[in-house]
Amino acid sequence: MSNLPSDIRSRMTRRSFAQRALRTSAGLAALTAGLPLLAQADTADDIAVAAALAKENPKALPQKLLGLLSKSPFAYISPLKSDGKESQCHAELWYAWIDDAVVVTVATDRWKATALRKGLDRARIWVGDHGIWNTWYGGHNEDFRAAPSFEARGERVRDTDLLERLLAIYEKKYPAEIAQWREPMRTGNADGSRIVIRYTPIG
Repeated sequence: MSNLPSDIRSRMTRRSFAQRALRTSAGLAALTAGLPLLAQADTADDIAVAAALAKENPKALPQKLLGLLSKSPFAYISPLKSDGKESQCHAELWYAWIDDAVVVTVATDRWKATALRKGLDRARIWVGDHGIWNTWYGGHNEDFRAAPSFEARGERVRDTDLLERLLAIYEKKYPAEIAQWREPMRTGNADGSRIVIRYTPIG
């Protein structure tokens, strides 16, 4: 909890946290996980504490899905609309699993970047190799929907070190293709024509 904002920490002693967590419908299980339920929070302080804890404790993913995230060549990422429905974009994407998040770099005119600028930061992500989404005849390959999926919250990250970590993983994952993309990805992130997005799993 040391990373919580100081104003949140000041209102949250160990005892008060336990009391608030135990008031939720999840009871002791929520206390153990450190994730009191927002919907059950009794006061504004409870809501602030719960929101901060939820941000600090991203959703734990199943082991099978974690295994796929470490080795799959593609993630299929669809930004969610304000009503929670999927957007039309479901294209396969290179990615890296870094610090418990899906990290990608995309051109700023792509929908994933545009969605963030519009405040649409939630996304649904499928993981696996199910081929190219756009078919040669103008349709879409929906096989990816058989893959495990989860929801995540996206954010633009301006961090050269993270970009270099991403490219280092790309070197290993995509050795046949990375040569033509390495420098465009670097220069694009430098001149603003590309961005790095980090998608952190959420409950």
